Formats: sequence, C-alpha cells, structure tokens
Amino acid sequence: MAKDKTAYVCSNCGQESSRWIGKCPSCGQWNTFKEIRVAADSGQLAARSAAGAVREARRGGPGGFSTLKGGSRALPLHSISASEEPRLDMHDQELNRVLGGGLVPGSIVLLGGEPGIGKSTLTLQTILRLADRRVLYVSGEESARQIKMRAERLAAGAAAEGGNDLASGSEASPLVLCETSLEQIFAHIKEVQPELVVVDSIQTIATEEQESSPGSITQVRECASALLRFAKSSGVPVVLIGHITKEGSLAGPKILEHIVDTVIQFEGDQHYQYRILRSIKNRFGSTSELGIYEMGQQGLRQVSNPSELLLTHDHEGLSGIAISCAIEGARPFLMETQALVSTAAYGTPQRSATGFDQRRLNMLLAVLEKRVGFKLIQKDVFINIAGGLRVTDLAMDLSVIAAVLSSNVDTPIEAGWCMCGEVGLSGEVRPVGRIEQRVAEAEKLGFQHVIVPKYNMQAFSRRSQQIALHPVRKVEEALRLLFG
Repeated sequence: MAKDKTAYVCSNCGQESSRWIGKCPSCGQWNTFKEIRVAADSGQLAARSAAGAVREARRGGPGGFSTLKGGSRALPLHSISASEEPRLDMHDQELNRVLGGGLVPGSIVLLGGEPGIGKSTLTLQTILRLADRRVLYVSGEESARQIKMRAERLAAGAAAEGGNDLASGSEASPLVLCETSLEQIFAHIKEVQPELVVVDSIQTIATEEQESSPGSITQVRECASALLRFAKSSGVPVVLIGHITKEGSLAGPKILEHIVDTVIQFEGDQHYQYRILRSIKNRFGSTSELGIYEMGQQGLRQVSNPSELLLTHDHEGLSGIAISCAIEGARPFLMETQALVSTAAYGTPQRSATGFDQRRLNMLLAVLEKRVGFKLIQKDVFINIAGGLRVTDLAMDLSVIAAVLSSNVDTPIEAGWCMCGEVGLSGEVRPVGRIEQRVAEAEKLGFQHVIVPKYNMQAFSRRSQQIALHPVRKVEEALRLLFG
C-alpha cells in the first residue's frame, strides 16, 4: 500500500509546495498555504473503473487514452484524429450559445453563482428536456422529494405557457441520486451507465481517502480531479455546480477553474427578474457569449429578444435617459442608460455607477467638462444601466455622456434616437465594431435616427435603410444633434 504524504497547497491559486511558505510565489498572497494529506489514490481507480464500464457499454469494447502499462503514450501530431464530435444539444438556445453550440462529449463544465440565483433550477429544467438521453442527477444538498416537487413545478409552468417540452415520461425521466460519497457515486455510474452526469454541488461531495470535511480545499480538489479523469476516459460529459464566496469568486481552490473545460457563471440581482449566463472560460468556444433568462414563479424563461424587455416605452418627456446600441458576445441589443445630475449636498460630490465602470465614468465626466465646457465639478452624478445588467462595451460612452448632459440641463432626448460610439480623451468619437448589426437592431425596433462614428460609415453596404444615419466626429457634434 502506498504511503501517505503531506503537501501544502495555496487556497488562492492552487500552487503546491513540499513545505509551508508564508507568501505564495505564484499569486503573491500571504498565509494561504494549507496542509493536506495525499493518500493512496484509490479514487483514481474508482474513476477509471466506472469510466471503463461506461466506455465498454457504449462503444462495445475498451477505448479512451492510449496507454503503456498504465501510462499515456506519446503520439505524433499528424496521426491524431481531429474530427469534431457532434455536440450534445441541450434544447436551450441560450445555454447552447454560451457553451459554444452545445455540450462537448467528455467535457467537464463548472456552473457557479450566488445562493438562490437559480443554478439548480436551470440545471434541472435543462435535463428535463433531454428526453433522448440517460441523465444521472447527483444531489448532495436536496432530498429526492424536494427535487421531485421542483420538477413538477417546472413541468407545470412549461405546460401553462404552452411550451410543453419538458420530459415527463418514465423512460425520459432523469435518474436522481442523493449521495455525497464519491466512491458511491462512481459505483452508481458504473451501474446505470449515464450519458450525462450532473453534480449539485461539488462542495458537498467527499472522498473517503481524505480526512477533511466536505467543501474543504482538499476534498474539492480531489473530487473534481476524479470526475475529470472519469469524463476524459469515458467520454461522458459532467456538469458541476459550484458555490461562490462573498467576494464573488468560485469557492474552493483556484485549480478547480483550471482543470475544468468550461466555467460559466449565473449572474443577476435577486430583486430583478433577469438572469445572465456568462462564459468565463471555454476551451470549445468563445468566452464573450451571453445568455439572458427571466426568472418567474414557474422557472426560468429564455429571453430571445432582450432589447424589447430592457427598453422602457413610456420615458417620453423624462430627462437623463439615452438609448445605446450595445453588443455582448455576438448579440446586439438596445439598452437604457439612466443618469441623474444634482447639486452636491456635501463638500465632495458623489460619483456612482451601477452596471457601468466607475473609472470610465470619471474619465467621461472629465472629457465632458474639458472638451465640451460643462462644469460638473460641484454636482453629484449617478449612472444606472436599466435592467440590472453590467455592460463593458465601449460603445456605451456616447450614451453615458448624452444621458448626463440631458439630466444636467433637464432636457429630454427626443424619442426615436439611439447612439453608439467610443469617446476618446480628446473628445473624438472613435469607431466601434459590428456597426451594421447595431444599426439593424435599432431599425428592427422602430428607431428613426441613430448616431454613429464617422469612421464607421465606410463599413455600411449600399442597401436601402429605413433608419437615418448621423455620422459624428466629435462629442460636440453628437450633442448638437440631440439638443440643438
């Protein structure tokens, strides 16, 4: 039997060391090294045994990695088959978009989010739609009765909305396992031979080879590594649900994010009905994709056209509101930028931004004061992106300046106007990407005028457009069009 040994692991980045170190040489954090006991690796044997059983049952014989007496064999690059395997359709357009077109066989996906944001609801709602797949849902947080009650509520909600696409038959019903032991989970996987495994959550799973409690750095690391070996050996995709800390990062060691193939985060304010599914890491697709859901009493509903929900249609006559054409991932949509400018009640004026970068707001206010001539040094400025979204698109700059000026002079922007453009330090309006998609989205929603950077005009085709284009080179030109 292999002898146990002791190692030290950084809880922030996963750096290993044979002895305790005060400052981590990798991430620079102090007092983050924790002692762990590395036991005999019987968890690997359980993962390989389960993977071998599933692989042989699905493919009719042994397969997986090429090995020589238990080790991997080096292969020439030109001899490796690079044919793309068909992805698993999740029957959810938003989720498929964030994953890059579907779930890749043999991949391991980590889904994180705040408590109560809807991670378990999204996962259960998705697997209920997979009527043609054998799915094993492992829950370490809820009982089987609680999962059944939630599944019935989701199925009833889909039937009430007319979208009765949730599986309800006995053959299509997913298999539910309430277990926290990693060895027992692999035993059930070997028995039922699933085509998709969901673990809710990875912080509740523990292996018998480690003495620490579930959720510790050692347990999370070892369990995730064993599930990774199972996924890569058998070709069965695994979805892990993870908790996040109060700082907003995924709980557990940083190595958890390194070993998985895809990290997606479920974001949103619990006081708003919108939820955003954002890809942080994706080895099989783009990390700039975005999925939007609407949370209701009957579960999550996909939002295929977020522009109509993010725009307020009764803001005519109200100052401080500007409409911008933004792009998140590959999706263009229009959103409201709200601004409030008031006289500072205290000595130091306040600068507050919700859904927008605070430092960029300060820069834009400096440009508005230096290049345009509006004095805002003694006034409070508040910015809010409507709908609870957080946007990083630089094309929002022009709408932020327009909303601030509209609130400052208490003059509303006429209905039917929208804008997009990045603002530089000298007051110039810089070009933005995908300008044709932005203008097409504004035209589809009935806007009559759009302000675009002058340098983007050469990108437009000669097709006839119903919306009027107003190219501008400086901020002053855009403000002159809006306020005369």
